[in-house]
Amino acid sequence: MPGPRAPGEPLGPGERRPLLARRPRGPRRWRRAAAAAVLLVQMLERAAFFGVAGNLVLYLNSASFQWAGEQASRAALVFLGASYLLAPVGGWLADVYLGRFRAIALSLLLYLLASGLLLATAVPDGRRSFCGELAELPITPVCPSPPCPLPSPPLYCAPTLYAGLLLIALAASSVRSNLTSFGADQVMDLGRHANRRFFNWFYWSINVGAVLSLLVVAFIQQNISFLVGYSIPMGCVGLAFFVFLFAVPIFITKPPTGSQVSSMLKLALQNCSPRLWCRLSARDPQDAQLLPGQRSPQPGPSPEEDIANFRVLVKILPVMVTLVPYWMVYFQMQSTYVLQGLHLHIPNIFPSYPGNTSVALGAQESNYRIPEAWLLLANVVVVLILVPVKDHLLDPLLLRCKLLPSALQKMALGMFFGFASVIVAGFLEMKRLDYIHHNQTVSQQIGTNMYYAAPLSIWWQIPQYLLIGISEIFASIPGLEFAYSEAPRSMQGAIMGIFFFLSGVGSLLGSSLVALLSLPGGWLHCPKDRGNINNCQMDLYFFLLAGIQAATVVLFMWIAGRYERAAHGPAPQSCLGRDRG
Repeated sequence: MPGPRAPGEPLGPGERRPLLARRPRGPRRWRRAAAAAVLLVQMLERAAFFGVAGNLVLYLNSASFQWAGEQASRAALVFLGASYLLAPVGGWLADVYLGRFRAIALSLLLYLLASGLLLATAVPDGRRSFCGELAELPITPVCPSPPCPLPSPPLYCAPTLYAGLLLIALAASSVRSNLTSFGADQVMDLGRHANRRFFNWFYWSINVGAVLSLLVVAFIQQNISFLVGYSIPMGCVGLAFFVFLFAVPIFITKPPTGSQVSSMLKLALQNCSPRLWCRLSARDPQDAQLLPGQRSPQPGPSPEEDIANFRVLVKILPVMVTLVPYWMVYFQMQSTYVLQGLHLHIPNIFPSYPGNTSVALGAQESNYRIPEAWLLLANVVVVLILVPVKDHLLDPLLLRCKLLPSALQKMALGMFFGFASVIVAGFLEMKRLDYIHHNQTVSQQIGTNMYYAAPLSIWWQIPQYLLIGISEIFASIPGLEFAYSEAPRSMQGAIMGIFFFLSGVGSLLGSSLVALLSLPGGWLHCPKDRGNINNCQMDLYFFLLAGIQAATVVLFMWIAGRYERAAHGPAPQSCLGRDRG
């Protein structure tokens, strides 16, 4: 990352300073105002995102759409995965064509439009306009010898819902990949510690937005109406768009500077498929005839810099790829963990009389229930508490004792906590199914939907959410630190984009695994439940994830050990030096 610029230093080509005139003491005040505007936009955007994602499984599983439990979980995983998988797209567009400011503004506008499309599906007239009428199940002949599989109806409103969710994911990923760097640009004149402080507040603003969304929006969606519940995220995006445009006079903006994606692809093609590279070079001999010491007439890094950056990418990529199974586990807290919680006993917030916490099978109640999505707060709260504790107490103590682990060692520890979380979820699911198989169930109405749950309190899910929160402290944050610190300056944006991209790959692999196990004969194939999972074997799915994670931890430790030994060893003289950030 470039160092802070002196106040009198000339601007780069195309860079625009704030329009508002400032007195001698003005720069610090206006820079803080610009950073505060960025933090407010980030908080509102995260509140909107979690407002959509927090109860998405419940929304698709409702009577309005009647998606099966595994179908709703798969859609949630696709949405979460796409919101990370598409991060390089927004960053590339900003680097090459738009610049960060215009990329963020257009992304927020797309976010607003896509949120309106999702909101339209919460209205009966909107659903009929975009999706048609909900098809009724066909009448089938009498089953001669059970068990007889029920026909699976097509997913109602799937094209419209997936289109809206993927557009929201594209907009959210573009905001994520550009707003962080754009905010750092606003404080670059305030000294070398300004960026560190900004990133701390940036991370907190993300979690504050999540807390507000999960406390308020999730409660409204589950107990009042999804129409009102999805109106709030749309309002948050609209307010974020207004704040961002209103703060234009105090923002520092920079023009697009180009991207090294094409150079990396050319080098990968040249090393992996020399024959194909020769054919393409014959069509475009201008670049192919450059000598090693020559520069291309087009602006950008020299061939030597491209080769050095490619070598760095080849070394870093295996480390980040072995994090993919961790992301498969991490994103369960917003998909299958939610589905599991809907089939545990959720107590009332305001019981009408003492002891009114559950009813016999077939009865209904109208009291407000604790939103299942509130359990995500366990993850958020543990992050909010442990980050400052780790930063101010634990890390300094370990540093004084010379026991502070490296980023890679922290990542391995985080993967272990992720393994522990999914193991706990598997044992809880085994106990839940044991109650179900002994016909010990309670019915609970959540919104307009009836769920047949085990008489186990939903609070038993707290340990798995706490463990996944602790894993985030040790795997996700050090993973970002590793990707940023090990990358050359000219590739920090690209490698951070790859980090988010691989996070999305983990979510989509989890979705694919759910789809595979939902086929006839699979552990998650239970069509006769119609939205419930009481005839599924989701405990085996959790244990399978745990096995994948355990095997990957061993592989990760081996790769990380090799990487650290190479990093601490003497650098070969023939290698080009790297410009670390």
